Amino acid sequence: MNIQWYPGHMTKTKRMMQENISLVDIVIELLDARIPYSSRNPDIDKLAANKKRIVILNKADLADESKTSEWVKYFEDKGFRVLLVNSITGKGIKGITDISAALMAEKVERLRARGRIHVPTRAMIAGIPNVGKSTFINKFVGKSTAKTGDKPGVTRGKQWVKIKRDFELLDTPGILWPKFEDDRVGQNLAFTGAVNDDILDLAELAVGLIEKLRVLYPQQLKDRYSIDFTEETAAHEILASIGESRGFKARGGEIDLKRTASIFIDEFRAAKLGRMTLESVKEIEELYPGE
Repeated sequence: MNIQWYPGHMTKTKRMMQENISLVDIVIELLDARIPYSSRNPDIDKLAANKKRIVILNKADLADESKTSEWVKYFEDKGFRVLLVNSITGKGIKGITDISAALMAEKVERLRARGRIHVPTRAMIAGIPNVGKSTFINKFVGKSTAKTGDKPGVTRGKQWVKIKRDFELLDTPGILWPKFEDDRVGQNLAFTGAVNDDILDLAELAVGLIEKLRVLYPQQLKDRYSIDFTEETAAHEILASIGESRGFKARGGEIDLKRTASIFIDEFRAAKLGRMTLESVKEIEELYPGE
């Protein structure tokens, strides 16, 4: 299943980020804690070269805690400051202020020594579509400032958001990259909702997700839908079993696979099957050595 999605406005977003990067001290990158590697836009590293960096593992409440700990170390080893966040409840968000102050301490001290009294922190926040940036910003500010929505691509233009007197945040639309070189990345983005569902075959997507979960979290899959399967059971048969377990029948008494797939994907995204992470540090290091 090859997935590609790069709407025209994302080209404008990349250009806008390039034009504004010189205005900020810090780049804050929001990642989906369930797919920390796949949700990293490789263009951000180029755009944010020579900038202070903060990586936020958002939706940490939906991810596998043991794997999240491994990802925190992975990014810290690369020199990033890392924060676990639940943007909906606000858990972890207050840590941004302290981390930013620590990153800015040397510059603030240097400028104050030259007579500058007020030295504001300016940060750019970036991330893929539907990673929760707008929800994060609204929780950070404490009021509804950024537009939010269930579909990717709600934010379409840049906006400066004043967090407090000495902290300004430049919000940018969610941005993907022109081509997913690895099918795994495109699939993971689609599984978690970063790609517009309208361009996808949800039944095919659900089968792909089941193929992953039957290996990574088979017991959770069995428990959630009161089904049983073996290593030899085909993923499409497991999807049909889920539909049968839920009583999703179409005309003629056949399993309504389209409805089954849609609900299964929604329940995965809402962590109703349990906390899950679709990629591990070990897997990524084996697939992409040196990254």
